[in-house]
Amino acid sequence: MEWQVIDEKIKRWMFEAREMILASFDTKLDINTKSNRNDLVTNMDKKIEKFYIDHIHESFPDAKIMGEESEKDALQDADELFFVIDPIDGTMNFVKQQDNFASMIAVYQNHQPILGYILDIRNNKLYWGGKAIGVYCNFKRLKAPQNLTLRDGLLGAGLPMILNDEYHFQEIAREASGVRMYGSAGIEFINVLTGKTLGYVSRLHAWDYAAGKILAEELGLVVQAIDGTDIDVLSSKVVLVSTRSANEKINQIINA
Repeated sequence: MEWQVIDEKIKRWMFEAREMILASFDTKLDINTKSNRNDLVTNMDKKIEKFYIDHIHESFPDAKIMGEESEKDALQDADELFFVIDPIDGTMNFVKQQDNFASMIAVYQNHQPILGYILDIRNNKLYWGGKAIGVYCNFKRLKAPQNLTLRDGLLGAGLPMILNDEYHFQEIAREASGVRMYGSAGIEFINVLTGKTLGYVSRLHAWDYAAGKILAEELGLVVQAIDGTDIDVLSSKVVLVSTRSANEKINQIINA
């Protein structure tokens, strides 16, 4: 199937989902916890995921789907299209701030990454693209970010990385110009894609990084497990996305 056909549909779905999410700001949310009190899910997470899944099944009946809140098909079973969905990434921010959250979709075909989409809901900016297509913010093509060293830029991180000093991360943080935490993997990936930060590291599930990995690698960034090993869409690991120079220094500190 031509990627342009898939692309047109996904963009339409995502901007329709954005309108649904924004409209929910004036309603009372049904909020529940998952693994702990800081791991939230709302009725809107479930509604948006169902919205995506219903449209995918309608347009691509044979496609497989991995969603954060519901369907969990496996990539190895998908010989054709495979979608990875995070309906609202940064649910705590969505609930507490109504800001700094995203919606993400990644598309694989015949086990290969094809297209990635991260929609910054509040700012109405869709970051999208794929292999040999380029990466865009809405209609503007993005340039590869500057290959900054660790000491010359800001680093995004998940809070437990610093609190627990995982992988010597306190030393890594001291080496960087500073650390920033946004509470949304999608927003963190956007900041790396656009050069606002030189990297991001956190423990992530497949739906947290699938779309961002496709976009980051197209821009020449490194996306791998923190121990330097490869990740795939079935992995749930501490993931590092960064410039190549920052990646080298971070690995030096980890393995010292």
